[in-house]
Amino acid sequence: MKTDPKTFIADFFTSLSDDLVNTDEDPAVIIDRYHTPDVMQFADGNPIDRDKLIAHTRPVRKNRPESRMEVHEAYTDGDRLAARYTLHVRQRGKDLAIDVHFFGRFTPDGRMREAHLLTRSV
Repeated sequence: MKTDPKTFIADFFTSLSDDLVNTDEDPAVIIDRYHTPDVMQFADGNPIDRDKLIAHTRPVRKNRPESRMEVHEAYTDGDRLAARYTLHVRQRGKDLAIDVHFFGRFTPDGRMREAHLLTRSV
């Protein structure tokens, strides 16, 4: 990874969210831009493959949340990235904060291949 890990993870999720919320582009094209075809995410133990990621775009587009990431720390080792951040979301007049512990793998071109996320509301 050529970019600072904190910047990389913040830019990755910010760009993905912006593309989903602020464009009418096909969600599958957006997901494929940011993820490998065989991507697997595990959010609090729940497996999420490419098809589930695409399905998740519908409520995101419908609710059009505003969000920002506060990255507390991030480290890389080869294709692996570990980060701890707080996701601040404003949706339907409610403010939410979610602490995230992220462990993932990325391709050289910056697409996510695998991720494990542990979350808790604060």
